[in-house]
Parts: sequence; C-alpha cells; structure tokens
Amino acid sequence: MDAGRLVKVGDDRWAKYRLPAAEEAKALASEKPAAVPTAAEKTEEEAVPLSPASKEIRTYLSQSVNARKPVGYNREFLDSYRPNETFYLSEEQRAHLAQVGKPNFADQAAGTYAKQILKRLLIDLSWNSSRLEGNTYSLLDTTRLIELGEAAEGRDRLEAQMIVNHKDAIEFLVNEAEGIGFNRYTILNLHGILAQNLLPDPGAPGRLRRMGVGIGKSTFHPLELPQLIEECFNHLLDTATAIQDPFEQALFAMVQLPYLQPFDDVNKRVSRLSANIPFIKRNLSPLSFIDVPRALYTDALLGVYKLNKVDLLSDVFIWAYERSAARYTAVRQSVGEPDPFRFKHKAALRQIVGEVVRGRMDRKAAAAYVAAWVGKNDIPEAEREKFRDVAEAELVSLHEGNFARYQIRPSEFEAWQQVWKESM
Repeated sequence: MDAGRLVKVGDDRWAKYRLPAAEEAKALASEKPAAVPTAAEKTEEEAVPLSPASKEIRTYLSQSVNARKPVGYNREFLDSYRPNETFYLSEEQRAHLAQVGKPNFADQAAGTYAKQILKRLLIDLSWNSSRLEGNTYSLLDTTRLIELGEAAEGRDRLEAQMIVNHKDAIEFLVNEAEGIGFNRYTILNLHGILAQNLLPDPGAPGRLRRMGVGIGKSTFHPLELPQLIEECFNHLLDTATAIQDPFEQALFAMVQLPYLQPFDDVNKRVSRLSANIPFIKRNLSPLSFIDVPRALYTDALLGVYKLNKVDLLSDVFIWAYERSAARYTAVRQSVGEPDPFRFKHKAALRQIVGEVVRGRMDRKAAAAYVAAWVGKNDIPEAEREKFRDVAEAELVSLHEGNFARYQIRPSEFEAWQQVWKESM
C-alpha cells in the first residue's frame, strides 16, 4: 500500500484492498516517497551502542525488500539451541545484567518487587510495548486511560483496547507470580489477554495459529502447518523452561516467540511481556522497553527472521534493560523501603481493619476483637504480638486519605469515625 500497489478502502478489521487504476497508482507513488528517518529518530537510534555484527545486520536490512531473498522458518535455529550450553548473551553480559538488575533487598516471595513498583510499571510497559506496535497514544494519554479509564478523544478505539489489554496482562503476570512460567497456561493466557477484542476471529485469542501469516516489510514466511506450529511451540516452551539464567531466558523468548509466530497476531507483544516472567519471579528489575527506538527494534527482529542472527536484538535488549533497571531503582527509592512484616500480612491486615470499621467498633471493642482474631486465625505464634500491635497502629492511623486501600466505603468510614472519636 505504501508503494502504491494497493488501495485501502475502509478502516480497521473491515478494511478491503484493491488494485489501483493506472492514474491512481501513479498519483500514489508520487505522494508516498520512501520513508526516511527523521533527525530525532536517527539520534534515538544512535544512542544504542551497536556491535560490528549488529551494524552488518542493519546494512543488510537497508536494502529494499525486493532485493532480499525469501526465506522460510528454519527449525534448526530452535532445535540447535541447548539450554545452559548455547547462549545468546556472553558470560560477561549476563553478569553485568545481574549486577544492574538486582534490587538491594532480601529475598522475598515471587512478584514482591514488581508489586512495589506496579503503578509505574503498568504505565511504562503498557505505553512502550504499544508504542513499538505503532500505537499513537502519548504517555499522558496512556496514564489517563490506565488510572482514570478515560480514552483519548479522536483516537482509534483499538489503540485504547491495546493499552488496556497490556495493563490486564501485566497484572496477570504480577498477581500470579508464583504460578507463571514458560508453560502453556501462562503463554496461552497471556496471548488471550493481550489479544482480547483485537482479532477478527473471537476464538483466536489464547489459541495457537491455524492459518498462514505474513510479516510486514519482510520476505520471511513462518510455518503454516498447525501440527508443526504446535510441535515447535511445545519444544520452545520446554527449552525456555530449562534455561537457568533469567536474562538468557528472557532474550530467548524475545527471539524465538516472534520467530515462530505461534498466534494469528500479537506475537511480539507476547514475547515482550513474557520476557518479564523470569524478572517478576526472581524479583529482578522488570523490562519496560523505555526509549527503545521502534525502527531499531523492528530491524532487530528482521535480523532474526531473515538471518537467524540475534546480535542486534541482544544489543537492544541489554541497552533497554539497563535503562529500565535505572528507572525502577529510582522509583523504588522514591516510594521508600516497604515493611516486610506488613507486606507479608497485607491480606490479614486488610481483612481485620475492614471488619473493625464495618462493625463500628470503638477502641476497647477493637482491641478485644483483634486479640481474639489473632488467636483464631493462621498467624504464627511468634508473630502474634507484633501483628496485634501493627493492626492497632493501622487503625489509629486510619484517616480520610487512606481508608480506601482497605476496601472500605466512605459511608462505612464516616459511621465508624464517629464511634471511634467518641471513645477517645
């Protein structure tokens, strides 16, 4: 269409394409010159340090699409990878990423770090991953959509749906941190969430591909036989699961999932979010693709599709992870160190504070209720006294600006406050 060889009629999933008339084709060709990167785009791309091998990949991809030889899916590229023997990242690179990605706090339950910075992560990763797909929402538009549910005026409905799907998918990964992994449950459901309301076939989200697909701006042709797609998908998951290093595991997913194209669409989005699985599970800094130039990321994937070379994608991955880790270190410092005890008993504290407020208990009744509640519920004996103290401190510090986190309604809080103040 950009070259003037087709004319688009209609929008979104109802679009149709037809051959242009001779005069129309000539007009389109004159109106649509070859895309040339802007100065800003060049500056962004130059910020990412590239190895000589990466520069060679970009030189090859600078040729016109017609000059490139068509290639099909090379199964050997997947089959030849041996977990913990084959590496896309060098030992030095893996050690460097481990250094910059490890937050300075004691080991805690899977997903702890992601939950601490979840508000910022939802916006960053949703926006940047959508931006890499060509979504035109700004960062402010994305923030308003995620925090307030307000879609930007004059924008395509599908763009808002893409961002909301990202938010839901990230929350799925973080909330299910203990159970996620490179298994069918996680990856199929991740696709199901990311693709919701975006595919023509309502049964396609969360289902492996049953048809052939094409790759834009590429002469790469993915697998078409459903049986082979299923077989390679299972092998890909088994291989990813066996990889011990979290950074190698993340990059493997970013390389092999888009290359296989196991779903009708939304494959790259699945790969970017699934790359965060090892980081969420091991409380490492997440990867949100901050400032990653879209053209460079596209070239990195084309290098995989066309040449089975990962050098450019590795360079982009390392640079992006360094920036993400620096950002979330700063975010975490701004919110302060969380209290591990309060975090461990978050659900119990929410329950007991909510029950005291909804029961309109005064101070004396609340103290007796907390003591009785601790004895009846699953609080370790060695922690019961501290739990009582923390629960009472939470009640004392409750005010109009923080009661919502306990899932308390304004009317319930006002009624309880009257009783609580009278008992002072």
